Order: sequence, then C-alpha cells, then structure tokens
Amino acid sequence: MKRILTSIAVAGLLATNSFAMDAKTAKVSKNAVIKAEKNAQQNTQLVKEAINAIRNTQDALIYLNGKDKKNAINSLKKAIGDLAVVLNTPNPPYLLPVDINFEAYQFSGNIKTVASLVQKAKELVIANKLPQAREVLNTLRDEIVIKTINLPLVTYPAALKLSIKYINENKIKEAKEVLAMALSTLVEAKTIIPIPLVKAQNLIIEASKIVKKDPKEALKYLDEAKRQLKIGKVLGYTSTSETTYKMLKDKINHLEKEIKAKHNTSSLFERLIEKIKDFEHKSITRTSK
Repeated sequence: MKRILTSIAVAGLLATNSFAMDAKTAKVSKNAVIKAEKNAQQNTQLVKEAINAIRNTQDALIYLNGKDKKNAINSLKKAIGDLAVVLNTPNPPYLLPVDINFEAYQFSGNIKTVASLVQKAKELVIANKLPQAREVLNTLRDEIVIKTINLPLVTYPAALKLSIKYINENKIKEAKEVLAMALSTLVEAKTIIPIPLVKAQNLIIEASKIVKKDPKEALKYLDEAKRQLKIGKVLGYTSTSETTYKMLKDKINHLEKEIKAKHNTSSLFERLIEKIKDFEHKSITRTSK
C-alpha cells in the first residue's frame, strides 16, 4: 500500500507582466504573490499526529496481511493514541491536514488576449474538440491552488477501534475491510486564491504608504491595481461580485482624482483597503470531496 508522504511543492511563478508596468510596480505585484504563497503555507500546517495515525494504520494493514495480529493491534493502538492527543485539545478541528500541495498559475497575457482565447475555446467546444478546449481554458488561470488531504477526526478513531475488535474476534477479513474503508475516507480540499485580486490589494496598500512622498508612483500603483481588477474580472474571478468590482473601480478613480488635486487621502485609502481586503477574501473559493 502506498504511504502518504508529507510534501510541499510550490510551482515556480511565471514572469510578471512587467511590459505593462514600471520596475517598482512590477516588484510590488511579484512580492504580493510570494507573500500570499507564504501566508497560505503558514496557515495550512500539517498535523503530525494525523500523519502518524495514517502511517500506523497502513502498518496495521501490512501486519494483518502477514497474519501478525499482535503488531497490527499495537499499531492501531498507537494510531488511536496519536488522535487522542488532538481530540483532547480545545475545539479540535473536524478535518486534520495530512498532505498539502501548493501550485501557482500566473496568466501572462493581457486583457485582449483573454477575449481571443475565450472565443477560441467556445469554437473548440462547438466543434466538440473538448481536449483542445480544455488546453485553452487551462491557460486562462491566474491563481494559487492549495490542495490538502485531510483525515476526518470524527469517524477515523471509531474505525480503528472497530478494527481492533474484529482482530480480537479473529475476524481478520472484516478488520482489513474496516481499515481500508477508513483510509478511503480521507477528504481532499481545494482552495483557490485569485492572484489578480491579491496583487490589486497589495498595490493599493503600497500606494497608501508612498502617496505623500511620491504621489506619481502611487498613481502608477493604483492604475495597475485597476488593471489587475480588470484581469480578475475577465478571467471570471469576480463573476459573483460584479457590483463590488464596479464600486472598487469607482473608488480608485475617485482616489486618483483626489491625489492629483493634492488633497488628504488617508481616510479614502483606509476605506478602500478595507473593501479590497473583504473583496479578495470573498473571492477565495473552497471545495472538498
């Protein structure tokens, strides 16, 4: 039986769209993605006890296949003990991450490219050339994807205890079936973070920091933030929040006018940053199976 290996693989990012930005703006966008990846890794920590429990469950199956009931029971007891540590903590989570994978897909085209590719994908679908259509659609991704394999804490320990009961009753076949079923109940969860909205948020925050010292550069950051929001929109990441997208665009436009008029923009930035953070948070999708 294949063991679950703890591994974090972060895909290399494609080059930032620096042709549309100056060096400073490009650096802010690039750092935003790097920071988002690091935050995602820090917020999705693997649970050592859960990993040990699965390994001991796999060991138990190996022992049972070798008709070694004693070591099988010992392995299962170790697994139950590992999970008891988590169960005895305040507010234990329902799912325990045991494996995690990070990937980043960065769209390298411009807004006009999207329309062309979408039209091409539609034509391929109409022609029933679905594999080719999928290849085109896969290029229209600008996101960080986090995949986690999780152990369900509520049901897993009960399955281990039932398996021990069957082993003690010499029902080896039933014990193996229960363990195999328990291992098959691992839940895969996927979180998708839209990169354009991550960039837009960071650009606005950085603009707020430099606006008094360098208003021209701040305006460049805001202009690029609008472009990133537009990219997010045409790629479909804001499809459920069209009203919010328009509101953010209008607020940035207003902010740009106030900066050019040399007015105090502190409160405007504060409200905009609050809105963009909420928008970016709501744009994150989470699914499980």
